[in-house]
Amino acid sequence: MRIHKGLMSLLTTAALIGVLQIGEVQAQEPQTGGTLRILATGEPDHMDPALAGMVPTNNLMRAISRQLISYEASNDPDVAIKPVGDLATEVPQPTDNGLTYTFKLRQGAMWDAPSGPRQITSADVERGFKRLCNPHMQASTLTYFTALISGLGEFCDGFAKVEPTAEAMKKYIEENDVTGIETPDDQTVVIKLKERAGDFIYMLSLPMPAPAPVEVLDYIPDSPEYRTHYIGSGPYTIGDYTPDTSLKLVRNPAWKAESDPLRKAHVDEIEITMGLQADAIMQQLQSGDADLAYDINVPTAILATLAAAGDDKLTAMSAGNTNFLFINTVSGNNNGALKDLRVRQALEYAIDKAAIVQQWGGSTVAEPANGIFGIGVLGYHKFDLYPSPDSKGDPEKAKALLTEAGFPNGITLKMPYRNKDLEVATAATIQASMARAGITLELTPVTAADYYSKFMTNPVNTKEGTWDIAPVGWTPDWVGGAARSVFQPQFTFDGTHQTYNYTDYNNSKANEIAAQAINATTPEETGKLWAQVDEMVMADAPVVPLIANKNPRYRGEAVKNFLPYALGVEGDWTNMWLER
Repeated sequence: MRIHKGLMSLLTTAALIGVLQIGEVQAQEPQTGGTLRILATGEPDHMDPALAGMVPTNNLMRAISRQLISYEASNDPDVAIKPVGDLATEVPQPTDNGLTYTFKLRQGAMWDAPSGPRQITSADVERGFKRLCNPHMQASTLTYFTALISGLGEFCDGFAKVEPTAEAMKKYIEENDVTGIETPDDQTVVIKLKERAGDFIYMLSLPMPAPAPVEVLDYIPDSPEYRTHYIGSGPYTIGDYTPDTSLKLVRNPAWKAESDPLRKAHVDEIEITMGLQADAIMQQLQSGDADLAYDINVPTAILATLAAAGDDKLTAMSAGNTNFLFINTVSGNNNGALKDLRVRQALEYAIDKAAIVQQWGGSTVAEPANGIFGIGVLGYHKFDLYPSPDSKGDPEKAKALLTEAGFPNGITLKMPYRNKDLEVATAATIQASMARAGITLELTPVTAADYYSKFMTNPVNTKEGTWDIAPVGWTPDWVGGAARSVFQPQFTFDGTHQTYNYTDYNNSKANEIAAQAINATTPEETGKLWAQVDEMVMADAPVVPLIANKNPRYRGEAVKNFLPYALGVEGDWTNMWLER
């Protein structure tokens, strides 16, 4: 992989983080204190940085953990997607022909350790990488790092053979090294790559490889015991926590403002209340009884009204989001019908994408999607292998394909969906679209908290045919050149099941072109190659793209200094303040 000077300028114009401010008004002087009140439908998928996977969880991790590299919260897209030092004093330039990165750690960055505040060291950084591949539950982004960091794959291979108990995992981590991670002293981390990677720095902004103190090895990752004994490195740490009900973040007494250039920590506490419906959340935000929503967009029913009124508390942000129907080609349902390309193509033609766009709030916040890459991702381009008039679907074409595949009387499929917000209505629209083509959908609601973490990521559900098609959303894992973070976790398979490639989909030719894209020397070549990958994947029809969307967010009247945090697609909790 080559690092090219033109990448950043191209990415900023690509508007990966597009922000539509309806009318932001900032207070002049920061206010300190108060409790930031956040309302949620469900709880975070994980509280262990190594296992964090959902976009809203990035906002939680921003508050309670720190990474080597991160981003400044900003309304300026150029600033918002530019990687900067967090625990690292600066973004280093690689040496050794692009294969070696040397990081110097910021002094004064501390753990809130049981024995008292303690400096975060290079050993903690290496330990964070080691925890990614624990045999209890691996990080969803693990393959990015094993593909690049020398020796990490071999370390993970050995780790896989270890009994998944806290004692055994701790012993393995502490007694084995990763050859490509060196710690010559407490303040220096040297990471050696197997090949050049222009996007490696962006990967380090993710919460997963966050440094880890030795004390957390006494607990199973993200277990109740881990959460109870959480050791913070950000300005906040976990206080009171009742599963599925509430989570309070309190000030981390070990955090030093002078050691953190990115977080000001104006509020004293952050309180997340869970288990609420979207309408109830919006009512409390509009009345001023709450400050932010954790995991919902503004409901479509009131979005147009807020926009038309010029409400300055409404914001729409994009981070390359896409929404698909994933197709289960693994199960034997309907005698393995979905293994037949013609049946999958019928699904592509059946869907009315225009209706879903309208359901989500119209062209301001969504447009029909026809590929795997979202708007602004390098490689996104206009194409459609399964066209229909005005993106409304072609049920007759779908019926013809089904008949050709041996289903002249249609087919019945199982579709789960998250029973929250727009996704309930979207499921009904998908059902109606499919019915026009003779495809009957049996809908199964699944709670928002369980949909990904327990239902979709359980391979037994896939193999046993608990679902046939399933709506899923995807946001690139980092900002910047992010095509790899769309393609690799969802559309590659090397013999080891990946968390979000539900069906172990693989296309060897697409993999070859993707490798060329990752190693490309110019943004133009990179984009051209990723565009080829997109079309190769869609020719196999493993998913039905639905829409590419922006995320409309709403905040309470008391929230000031609302600055988007790129990875969280939300205002940065650690930089806003309150005026009540």
